[in-house]
Amino acid sequence: MSNFRRAVNIALRHQFIICGIAVCSIMVALFWGLNISTIYSVVDIVFHDKSVGRWIDDQVDEVKPVVSDLVWRQRELNRQIATLSSDDATSLDDATRQRLTRERGGVNGKLELAVAKLSRLILVQPYAHQYLPSDPFMTLVVVVCGLLIGTVIKLIFLMCNLILVERLAQLVAFEMRKEFYRKTLRMGVGAFGDDRTPEMMSRFTNDMTAVISGVHTIFGKTLREPLKAAVCLMGAAWICPRLLVVCLIISPLAAVIISRLAKSIKRANRRAMEEMAQVYNHLSDTFGGIIAVKAFTMERYERRRFHHMAKEYFHRAMRIATYTALTRPATELMGMAIICLAMLCGGYLVVSQETTLFGITMTAEPITIGAMITFYAFLIGVSDPARKLADVIPAIQRASAGADRVYEMMDREPSVKDSKSPVAIPLDFKAIRFKNVDFAYNDDQPVLKDLTLDIPAGKAVAIVGANGCGKSTLVKLIPRFYDVNSGSVALDDVELPDVALSQLRQQIGLVTQQTLLFDDTVMNNIRYGSPAATDEQVVKAAKRAHAHRFIEEQLSDGYQTNVGEKGGKLSGGQRQRIALARAILRDPSILILDEATSQIDIESEQAIHQALREFIRGRTTIMITHRLSTLDLADLIIVMEDGEVLDIGQHQELLQRCSFYQSLHQHGLRDAS
Repeated sequence: MSNFRRAVNIALRHQFIICGIAVCSIMVALFWGLNISTIYSVVDIVFHDKSVGRWIDDQVDEVKPVVSDLVWRQRELNRQIATLSSDDATSLDDATRQRLTRERGGVNGKLELAVAKLSRLILVQPYAHQYLPSDPFMTLVVVVCGLLIGTVIKLIFLMCNLILVERLAQLVAFEMRKEFYRKTLRMGVGAFGDDRTPEMMSRFTNDMTAVISGVHTIFGKTLREPLKAAVCLMGAAWICPRLLVVCLIISPLAAVIISRLAKSIKRANRRAMEEMAQVYNHLSDTFGGIIAVKAFTMERYERRRFHHMAKEYFHRAMRIATYTALTRPATELMGMAIICLAMLCGGYLVVSQETTLFGITMTAEPITIGAMITFYAFLIGVSDPARKLADVIPAIQRASAGADRVYEMMDREPSVKDSKSPVAIPLDFKAIRFKNVDFAYNDDQPVLKDLTLDIPAGKAVAIVGANGCGKSTLVKLIPRFYDVNSGSVALDDVELPDVALSQLRQQIGLVTQQTLLFDDTVMNNIRYGSPAATDEQVVKAAKRAHAHRFIEEQLSDGYQTNVGEKGGKLSGGQRQRIALARAILRDPSILILDEATSQIDIESEQAIHQALREFIRGRTTIMITHRLSTLDLADLIIVMEDGEVLDIGQHQELLQRCSFYQSLHQHGLRDAS
């Protein structure tokens, strides 16, 4: 529950809204109790063919003799006690005096109650005759109108309460989603590979929804319904407090049962959320790889996989439903047991006109039928909030399970951290220096091994090698997508971890084999990373990337054409050229091309190489390639094998002295990537 309390604490920041919710909840509870209390006036006044004024007159006439009798008894007891105190005390006199003193205390208590009741009646008596009808039926009309007006007022406050609770819940959702998104974006690239996007999406949507629903419940039903119940209990206590205590004896049993069910509900909800995350993952895999699914006719296989996952979730959901279904009957059974006990005990007191039960004094005077019926009504009035509170337990336990999963991800620390005291990036650096670099994604699978390398500034460097030799990993260390396990990566003598991440990455342009486009217009995709660029600058960059022509001639809305999810409305070559235009527009001091021309058609390859030749002149450029034509752009070629630098040199030099490079060249570098 500690994580769910963190979500509740976010809600507590909005004190003005919470005050509004509290006021509305209190008013709803008060009018709930007042509406129930009208039963007393109907049964004990109207049904006895009386008006309120006449009923008060009768009550005054009944109470005055009682007060007079109690005053006489008080005086008599005082006289007897004084007589005993004046004589010589004996053990018998002491016992008698103690009995008389106790009796006088009881009489004094009854007298105080009777005088207080008489005072109230005398206070309201003239107003009742002046403002209330004298006819019993008209009195009933006033009571009914008052009941309707009270109901309308209660519903107005209830409507305001529901709106404020929803506003509070949505504000918490807004803030939590922003924080979740902010912290997720801070995480290193590796976190997205470890946790998988569907898992994060499940927590961001399904689990977050459960948390917000719990916040809604806490400040809605959990605040409003107990107040309604409390008002009804106070009303019942006002009629006969001791009888209420007797009736509530069995309530702790209900608390124990519901507490045990709550723990089971939380466990079941957490497992259900994990199952739902697996469903998200399967849907993402299937829809993302739909071409492969259809090409290999695996629809039936995928349906079976989904069937098993969905069935597991179904079983979890049914277990939650079972526990939830047990919660409400347990609550209602305990409530009905309380009402039945009240009917037996109260019925005995009314029928027998006794004031004691099991030898214990319940009331100072016999209870009337109207008072007892109102007592029952108040207890029944407690049952509605209790029924609604039965739904609170599953909602809060689900929210608690969801909060654990959401905050588990939000509490992660990024593996790549920004420097607390960053130094300025050297814009006129001489080289990117890798010194004794070791790196592994997993401890048992090293990718780079004691690698030492200098990439000269202002030069175009090509990196070639076999699959899995560490080429892409090497260039990912430059923008600090990952940090080295040991060794260092530096611009001259300034190590990259000492530079502010944002400042470092602003100097880097990146084009990868997997083209990174967003579901937005061509214009905004090219401008991505350079938000201050003008439309003219965007068009100029597109022309340099040889993308302008197809944008204007082949796309329906030109630069305002939406490229679709992941650029799905464009061909591979078109996507690659837009990504290249984005990098050109950024005008970085370091350009990284990771198989950047792998999807460009042969017809435009020479023109694009010419654009690159002009763009990379005097710019530090690192190219990973498997095309011989791209090597013409390189001043130096780095040959890698098994996580190490095998050789460095120009094309002709490497052909003469490096047998591995000769092998790559003979195969047209097609085995490299």
